[in-house]
Amino acid sequence: MRNLIDILDLSVEELDELMATASDIIEHPARYSEACRGKKLATLFFEPSTRTRLSFEAAMYELGGNVLSMASANSSSAAKGESVADTAKTVSCYADVIAMRHPKEGAPLVASLNVSIPVINAGDGGHNHPTQTLADLFTIKREKGEIRDLTVGFCGDLKFGRTVHSLISALARYTGIKIVLISPVELTVPSYIMTDVLEKNNIPYEQTTDLLSVMPKLDILYMTRVQKERFFNEEDYLRLKDSYILTPDKLKTAKKDLSILHPLPRVNEIAVAIDDDPRACYFKQVLNAKYMRMALILKLLEVKV
Repeated sequence: MRNLIDILDLSVEELDELMATASDIIEHPARYSEACRGKKLATLFFEPSTRTRLSFEAAMYELGGNVLSMASANSSSAAKGESVADTAKTVSCYADVIAMRHPKEGAPLVASLNVSIPVINAGDGGHNHPTQTLADLFTIKREKGEIRDLTVGFCGDLKFGRTVHSLISALARYTGIKIVLISPVELTVPSYIMTDVLEKNNIPYEQTTDLLSVMPKLDILYMTRVQKERFFNEEDYLRLKDSYILTPDKLKTAKKDLSILHPLPRVNEIAVAIDDDPRACYFKQVLNAKYMRMALILKLLEVKV
């Protein structure tokens, strides 16, 4: 039995296999429409979510399976003090696979250690978001053809941005990747990302507070919002929330084939005027996420099509 708690739980070969399956689903949806008939996915979301929860649910329905949904902690026995382990054990009696989002780092791992069905980490605090990374990688591959020889800029909240941490870890295993980290000094990536991921893997990287100075060299620009829910005081959030706002003017020096990604939700860090720019890929990411989650569900349930 396999779980997906961290993106590094999957080898590069497995990532490529999942992307190949997702591409095949796009080309031949009817082939997969009954693949998970009789199977149930439980979505346990202890934090608010739109895209991730609905994406998982749409993925399972389009595979012919069923969904048991818990949309908030308040609607579960967690509100009465039930532990993550006990919740997971209970739900495993009803479902074949669990997708869990939780505000506490490590909660999906705790769940996986207490059940005998696959657990998928759908985001744990500021730590990890591996299935968003699957969507990000698939989007890059579809836009660029290959995941190699790319300069990738990460802009905004790099301290609390779990999608950033996961994607950097994944990209570090591909060849010819260069990383540019663009953030206020208060929101730089955690030191372990630089030492244990970038430096350990000899990935060239630079840090800057100035997006415009590095824009011309970027192949991918990964924008993020400053996450109010991760701040301990509102004054810091208000001071930093508008640090980077991407507007058409700021793209004047960008490459013609730049790909702009964002894990969403967007607050105001990407102007709506950019949505019609052919370089905007963030709504493509949303759709790509569904296909990658379909591929992942098939893999973890060991369903052959």
